[in-house]
Amino acid sequence: MSVTKRNQRTLRDLRTLSGRADEASRPHRAYMKLAWIEMEKTRRGIERNSVVRRLQKIDARLQEIEGEADAVRRAMAGGADGLRPAAVEKGTGPAPVHRKKRQFRVKY
Repeated sequence: MSVTKRNQRTLRDLRTLSGRADEASRPHRAYMKLAWIEMEKTRRGIERNSVVRRLQKIDARLQEIEGEADAVRRAMAGGADGLRPAAVEKGTGPAPVHRKKRQFRVKY
């Protein structure tokens, strides 16, 4: 009589349900993902509105700068006012003040 050889079972041979769960069996995960997507969408919308406001402020300031530059050009060319800036005319304006520069000191 010979003894039949049996394969020894190990942990690898145990069958479980651990890898068989799919997204349909876990609806709470789908709701959480949907909530995360909605929160990100809201956050990106807020960022976008902030950027649009900043761009509008920058554009407005650029328009102001262009207006100021045009006024200076007109004044230099003797435009409607016929004024010339004091810096362009020689010998006018306050005398330059020379001040001694203070050194940066760190106190302990």
